[in-house]
Amino acid sequence: MANPKTSELAVSFEDILAAAGRIGGEALVTPVLRHPLLDERASARVLIKPENLQRSGSFKFRGAFNRLCQIPAEDRPKGVVACSSGNHAQGVASGARLLGMPATIVMPGDAPAIKLERTRSLGARVVTYDRETEDREVIAAALCRETDATFVHPYNDPAVIAGQGTVGLELTDQAAALGLQLDDVLACTGGGGLSSGIALALAARSPATRFHTVEPALFDDYKRSLEAGEILSNPAKTGSICDALLSDSPGEIGFSILRRLAGEGVTVTDREVLAAVAFAFTELKLVVEPGGAVALAAVLSGKLPLAGKTVGVVLTGGNIDPQMLMTALAA
Repeated sequence: MANPKTSELAVSFEDILAAAGRIGGEALVTPVLRHPLLDERASARVLIKPENLQRSGSFKFRGAFNRLCQIPAEDRPKGVVACSSGNHAQGVASGARLLGMPATIVMPGDAPAIKLERTRSLGARVVTYDRETEDREVIAAALCRETDATFVHPYNDPAVIAGQGTVGLELTDQAAALGLQLDDVLACTGGGGLSSGIALALAARSPATRFHTVEPALFDDYKRSLEAGEILSNPAKTGSICDALLSDSPGEIGFSILRRLAGEGVTVTDREVLAAVAFAFTELKLVVEPGGAVALAAVLSGKLPLAGKTVGVVLTGGNIDPQMLMTALAA
């Protein structure tokens, strides 16, 4: 029987299943991990989904590769253009390299050096811009016109969302294999591509599970938008260490999905994020970037009542500059 909450949406559960088949030969099935200290801190059963271990260092490869695979063969020599602070950049660059396509990525000049370097090392051309004074999508549109390249949006694209939704598909299957029913799932949220994809997968495979967006405190456009019932923007362009999550506002497609499927949104401070990055490194033995650690930060700081529950937490990326990791460990 069809779920009325997911009817007439731009992305379907069938799209996620198709994406899983399409990317299966290249994207990694990341494991689910548990740690007794994390369970103790949360007073819950916490299942960690470490997408920092994914190809290119974040979940972004899933959506990017799913989208690139659907570009017609005759259009592939024209290349692709994308905008990103770094993780989508690497996902697109990695996917384009696999498919033999040229890629140009528009990235903020203040992006972490490791993200800029790795995007270039994957063969992509990088064009930098100023977050405060320039519009990255205007720049990308001009680049697309130069070669008639295909633009691959980081989150407001049905194929990208379907690819990201494979995270939720895997998580529900892995929890079931452990004999566990997920009560809540938390994921780091920027434009909403990952979050909306996970929420769709949960609605189909685990409808009793509540999904929660997690954002930096000064960039809580999703939380505020879901509460208001309309898309709202962030007044600031910069001001958080969570560079991967500094979207101006929710994507229209993701918002249309999450307004039906998401539960309470959560925010965390940069200080709480640094503590989560340090916890991941020292206790979980995982390297996680600030934007990839906000969901873990929400659990560690007790932002939701999770006692006695089974909780899924997605660590979304591990592309962190060494100096930022040192800052977290010294905090």
